[in-house]
Amino acid sequence: MTTRRETLKIAAAGSAGIALGGILPGFSAKSYNSIIGSNDRVRLSFIGVNSRGYSLAQNFAKLNTCEVKHICDVDSRAIEKCVVNIEKISGTKPKGFKDFRESLMSNDVDAVVIATPDNWHAPAAMLAMKAGKHVYLEKPCSYAPAEGEMLVEGAIKYNRVMQMGNQRRSWPNVIQGINELKDGVIGRVYFAKGWYANNRKSIGIGKEAPVPEWLDWDLWQGPAIRKPFKDNYVHYNWHWFWHWGTGEALNNGTHMADLMRWGLGVDFAGKVNSTGGRYRFKDDWETPDTQVISMEFNNNTAMTWEGRSCNPHLIEGATVGVTFYGENGTLVTQGGNDYTIYSIDDKVIKSVTSDIKIDSSNLMNPGEKLDAFHLQNFLDGITKGTKLNSDITGGHKSTLLVQLGNISQRVGRTLNTNPKNGHILNDNEAMKLWSRKYEKGWEMTV
Repeated sequence: MTTRRETLKIAAAGSAGIALGGILPGFSAKSYNSIIGSNDRVRLSFIGVNSRGYSLAQNFAKLNTCEVKHICDVDSRAIEKCVVNIEKISGTKPKGFKDFRESLMSNDVDAVVIATPDNWHAPAAMLAMKAGKHVYLEKPCSYAPAEGEMLVEGAIKYNRVMQMGNQRRSWPNVIQGINELKDGVIGRVYFAKGWYANNRKSIGIGKEAPVPEWLDWDLWQGPAIRKPFKDNYVHYNWHWFWHWGTGEALNNGTHMADLMRWGLGVDFAGKVNSTGGRYRFKDDWETPDTQVISMEFNNNTAMTWEGRSCNPHLIEGATVGVTFYGENGTLVTQGGNDYTIYSIDDKVIKSVTSDIKIDSSNLMNPGEKLDAFHLQNFLDGITKGTKLNSDITGGHKSTLLVQLGNISQRVGRTLNTNPKNGHILNDNEAMKLWSRKYEKGWEMTV
């Protein structure tokens, strides 16, 4: 029978210490046990609950294998809304925290779920691991490639379970389809194409404005170099600013790049190129609204991802999906728990569908019931040692592919990369984007 983890031994645990940037004061990763309690219910803290994190909190709360203990957000309204809803679902009221580092120092939490803006993903995950917490980390796993490598190193160093939120890795029919690919259903698979299409509106031209009373703007920025508040940043539009976001490529492209990498059986690319730009509107949006990323691998395979943020025309009848092309046919998945196999003369030879429908227009929770498979896999990884469907090593590899696409886009040329680790070769300008600059005192370390 296991026992509850020991109380965290923390010096300077007061709020004044917590206010210091990026640090868990006096904390040692060796100051606690990492053993889950005797009832095997994983106690969770949620970091960032305005959008996707709000849905994740609801989804986890419906599982009887975990307990939602803490809700953390820099938006006081988001905390209140989520706390109320979780209490309705579970019958237990979680505690709310503006600063998630207070939650990390609690011995009432075994794992954290991170759904913050992208610039916070990796630093928050590393702080959580240093505090002895397991981590469910929304995609992308990092803002910059160097951070992804640090997370892989940190998961090993701190012996933590870390699952990335590319949930299709756990959807039953998708798993079945990928297994059919690997069994040779269409012969050798040599090319894959992924896509995402939407009809996002203009974000306009932002103006500097007073910070809303419900928002801690300093903590929202966290590790990022400080900028004054503008009225078109928060909450969703930060995706389209390079300072905090990573564009559609990592917002939605990460999912499809992961599926393509999985189906092709590849790890790191040897060559990456991106074309595109902000074409639809003239506004503050900085990242591409139209982008095609091409990736070539040393085993004579390739993949492309097409992102169209402002034109919703379907591909293969779907707003999101992946097509695999092989010597003897084609396999298409339309982004849900489905796939169709075509013969080389384009005749349907098998179609697998699901009664559980995906609403790709729902930005917060497009596949709630299916996502439960992925969430439970994470929990089982903690309590039973079950192999993760999307551990941080694989999550980093998939994230890196589209990160390299963005780097190619920003420097305006093809990147030659090391097929053993994905590092950019012979391009000092591009390598400057391999890592990032941090606000002083908020630097990410392993």
